Amino acid sequence: MLINFDINGLAYHVDIWGSAHKQTEPAAMGNIPLVLLHGFTGNAGSWRKLKPHFERYSDVLAIDIVGHGKTGAPADISRYTITSAARDIDWILEKAGIEKANILGYSMGGRLALTFALTYPNKVGKLILESASPGLEEEDQRAARRIQDDKLAVRIQEDGIPSFINFWENIPLFDTQKRLAENIQAEIRKQRLANSQIGLINSLKGMGTGSQPSWWKRLNELNMPVLLLTGSLDEKFCQIADRMHGKMKNASRITISDCGHAIHVEKPKMFGTIVNEFLSNDKGQTSSHL
Repeated sequence: MLINFDINGLAYHVDIWGSAHKQTEPAAMGNIPLVLLHGFTGNAGSWRKLKPHFERYSDVLAIDIVGHGKTGAPADISRYTITSAARDIDWILEKAGIEKANILGYSMGGRLALTFALTYPNKVGKLILESASPGLEEEDQRAARRIQDDKLAVRIQEDGIPSFINFWENIPLFDTQKRLAENIQAEIRKQRLANSQIGLINSLKGMGTGSQPSWWKRLNELNMPVLLLTGSLDEKFCQIADRMHGKMKNASRITISDCGHAIHVEKPKMFGTIVNEFLSNDKGQTSSHL
């Protein structure tokens, strides 16, 4: 079911599997809706292949983040800050009649999921972070990243979306996706090309890693169960997740072998199984390499 939510004048596109917007089930962990937050240049459709796995336990809301997919792409850059986007998600849940949700975020969506969990901790049952980070610790790091993201934004403005996507899909972070079947690669490319120029530009400037606050010193505030997922071939984010794990009270850490940044794309069946097991059990922390 595709639904548009008007959030303070911005139309948010949400792909709902099941009847989460009419939730009547008791608030047992398995019945808490699952919110999915995609990465930069993605959209809600990138989660569709996981539908058979996720809807076994939960109603699912896959949200097109501001500036992406069919959600609006306003000119006002303040709508793209990560705290503003987290506030919008809170409004979406309120309009959908959802008091608490499990949140799964990938890459940029993982940074947004973490921001939401820190800002609205009582509204999160469990938190799943796939190839995500808490931002950059030092201001000089953030300043350098803002310069880098500004250059990418200029590239989008001057060369257009197709040229930028040609560049983006060939950065080292996505090397492992070249092993995917051609039809899957074509589907990913189609999703990326469907984004708007102003949406991606403002997303880089407003929600980029250099623009958001650093959450490193607040990781110990999270009391809900957290699952940190990375692919073994994504060394940078493996190191980040290892550090995050050491700073969290109630986190599990899993590394998936022979996999890169986008685990849910490269190994969807294993990803779905791992997430389902995490959502459906109440056991303590785990750390493993699969």
